[in-house]
Amino acid sequence: MKKIKIAIVGYGNLGKGVENAILHTPDMELAAVFTRRDPMSVKTRTGVAVYSMDAIESMKKDIDVVILCGGSANDLPWQTPMMAKHFCVIDSFDTHAKIPEHFAAVDASCRENGTLGIISIGWDPGLFSLNRLLGQAILPDGKDYTFWGKGVSQGHSDAIRRITGVKDARQYTIPVPEALEAVRGGETPDLSTREKHTRECFVVAEEGADLALIEKTIKEMPNYFADYDTTVHFISEEELRRDHAGIPHGGMVFRSGRTGANGENSHIIEYRLQLDSNPEFTSSVLVAYARAAYRLYNEGQIGCKTIFDIAPVYLHPESADELRKKLL
Repeated sequence: MKKIKIAIVGYGNLGKGVENAILHTPDMELAAVFTRRDPMSVKTRTGVAVYSMDAIESMKKDIDVVILCGGSANDLPWQTPMMAKHFCVIDSFDTHAKIPEHFAAVDASCRENGTLGIISIGWDPGLFSLNRLLGQAILPDGKDYTFWGKGVSQGHSDAIRRITGVKDARQYTIPVPEALEAVRGGETPDLSTREKHTRECFVVAEEGADLALIEKTIKEMPNYFADYDTTVHFISEEELRRDHAGIPHGGMVFRSGRTGANGENSHIIEYRLQLDSNPEFTSSVLVAYARAAYRLYNEGQIGCKTIFDIAPVYLHPESADELRKKLL
């Protein structure tokens, strides 16, 4: 069996998670890791070779799909369209408000160069997005609710770390308990963004940094914190390592709806994730959809796609015949 050759761009928590996920996928192999750091300074868990980003184009024949593991704030908006000039690509771009813009840039690059891209793959955006779509299609007379956490958001933590004067940070998204219980109980309240979640930030600042300016920058950051009640704590590196080393997360998608001629019957769909490791789970979703990218491209498809465009049969290593026999 020919194995799908995967390359990882960026070797942080997400990149390491992809490396681990590939160990459990017999139809794939990790071809290489690419980094903007000095390759000699990066040691992979499996011993796969690490190269400079400058070398990636010279290895086109050795790579089927590139999984981009950078951050949504500063990396993926330019990396994904750039890589799509030469490779089939997949990313976990998670700035919801900018997904249409990102899709357009990646789609243009893919179509111009005859490649295929899949963007915004993970659990939200990603699996939660798909469940919202299904809920609306099945219960058109209804309301959507999404709650995240309590957990560490990689994208939001990364956005804080890029602020001048910040050495490290963790950001927790926390559902407002009263709102969550109301929805789970069958109520259909109108909830603002601020009424559904709070955000709590634990920040290690550089020595001499302007703490007031850092806090102000965090709380006013559009698309990340401006629409939420946000608390910022400044702590030491030791406290961050001791109390915030893990990266748990999770959440719930609800669709509350009614059926019947007069809406006499009510229904609640709930899809829930509880994750010990946000990056490990996100990585596993990326790897499954990398398989889809490879298969779709080999069918002759090009352009950019999202989770809405991909049939589940493309995700599973077994054939459609086997899946109908075992799972349908």
